[in-house]
Amino acid sequence: MTEPAATYPVREGTYDELMSPDGVRSVYRKLSQVFDDIRPADLNSRVNYLSSRYLDTGVTFDFAGQEEPFPLDIVPRLIQRAEFERTERGLKQRVRALEAFLSDVYGAGRCFSDGVIPRAVVTTSENFCRAVAGYEPPNGVRIHVAGIDLIRDGEGNLRVLEDNARIPSGVSYVLTNRQATVAALPEAVRQYNIARVDDYPARLRAALAKAAPPGVPDPQIVVLTPGVYNSAYFEHSMLARTMGVPLVEGRDLVVRHGVVFLRTTRGLEQVHVIYRRVDDEFIDPVKFRPDSLLGVAGLLSAQANGTVTIANAVGNGVADDKLVYTYLPALIRYYLHEEPLIPNVDTWRLEEPAAREEVLDRMDELVIKPVDGSGGKGIIMGPMSTKKELAEAKKKLIADPRGWIAQPLIQLSTVPTMTPDKGLQPRHVDLRPFIVNDGEEMWVIPGGLTRVALKEGQMIVNSSQGGGSKDTWVISAGVTGPESEHGRVISSPDPDAESLDRLETSVLDARDDEDEVQQQQQQQQQQAVRSVASTDTMKGAEQC
Repeated sequence: MTEPAATYPVREGTYDELMSPDGVRSVYRKLSQVFDDIRPADLNSRVNYLSSRYLDTGVTFDFAGQEEPFPLDIVPRLIQRAEFERTERGLKQRVRALEAFLSDVYGAGRCFSDGVIPRAVVTTSENFCRAVAGYEPPNGVRIHVAGIDLIRDGEGNLRVLEDNARIPSGVSYVLTNRQATVAALPEAVRQYNIARVDDYPARLRAALAKAAPPGVPDPQIVVLTPGVYNSAYFEHSMLARTMGVPLVEGRDLVVRHGVVFLRTTRGLEQVHVIYRRVDDEFIDPVKFRPDSLLGVAGLLSAQANGTVTIANAVGNGVADDKLVYTYLPALIRYYLHEEPLIPNVDTWRLEEPAAREEVLDRMDELVIKPVDGSGGKGIIMGPMSTKKELAEAKKKLIADPRGWIAQPLIQLSTVPTMTPDKGLQPRHVDLRPFIVNDGEEMWVIPGGLTRVALKEGQMIVNSSQGGGSKDTWVISAGVTGPESEHGRVISSPDPDAESLDRLETSVLDARDDEDEVQQQQQQQQQQAVRSVASTDTMKGAEQC
């Protein structure tokens, strides 16, 4: 790994985070030496450990209708602390603007009357929710957790690829990736001052507590899940467990006289905050889909009464609309009177005739995305598409220009990734940092979820499209302290790596304790709930 130029081909026009024109970048030099010192057989054992560990502990995702272990690459991604601090400022700026935008579009609508964004762009979004118009959350927070997807362009500059203010998922992989990678590479951990990520559940719980209705000093918080058949159920159960709050399904809650209660063996207990992982259209059969068995009848009325807070807020999906995304730079200037710290990817709005004409002429050069898509689904990669596929896509764009945007094909940055046949190879990545907002301050988890396209040349990194993930290390200089992973290093494995099978990680192993409970829940789950929870629509908001 120290001198990989001959066997590590960096594509022209691509920014590689390991190799610069002058050789290995400084932040990666110690990691390079660690990999040089590990024997090939030992390295293979560690790679196999990561794969089998996730399968054994049930850290899975839905791929082509099957539950698969989420591939974790053994090579962590490294980011300097000073660089990440600049990224943090840009992320917080963006969330502040999104909060102001959501408050405005469900309130006074000043951005419409002032001509910043057309009213029709918002009201025609599939995720615009008229049922919450006029609602103001107790502490003014609608986005309690945001996941902002970032990429590096060919020059290495960060850009925002998309916003996730509705139900951003993937943080469980951040936590489990760290536990597993620390176990597999203890020698590397000792070489760096790595910012810890394991206080995320405490940060989230504190933010949810601050979102409770006024006058509730010790709120009852619950995590609302669609059930065990949802592709992100592992994350729901892990967050509930690590926050120390109940994990509930819709049938566990009931609304009485405008108040939400949890059914318990002790009777009904009032619920003050619901961290929901159920999409808007399923959350309240009174206001949305009447056939939903996943939500709670009367939930939005209880919220309107001020007795419960739903996090993230219902209606946030309009901020995730990719056409709204194109207006975010202007919205930042309008609400915050600041220039965007992290720019968008250049984007064509197909509802504009001139832009649409240009896109239709250049479809074979561009990336075309549905405005309400998630999980990498529905994306048309022009340079990789056949003439027939482009002809079919052209019909869709002409029929529904509001439903699509177009962007140039950006060569995402690459990082070293272990491959089964060629060893370390450059693979394209993005980054999803998670921002927790308690109304007074925002906290960004150090690093976030790095998603990697495991196939050579592949640009779509989503797990639902066959991608994997990496542990992301934010590296500080100087002496290690309580905020560093260094103090928790697991001793080096034996040379034959057999001891890897015995290494224990608290977050991963905690799932084993729930197996019996989950089996009972699965047996009791209604068949109707299973059919609804497994639909593509339901999974859309949970794709990562």
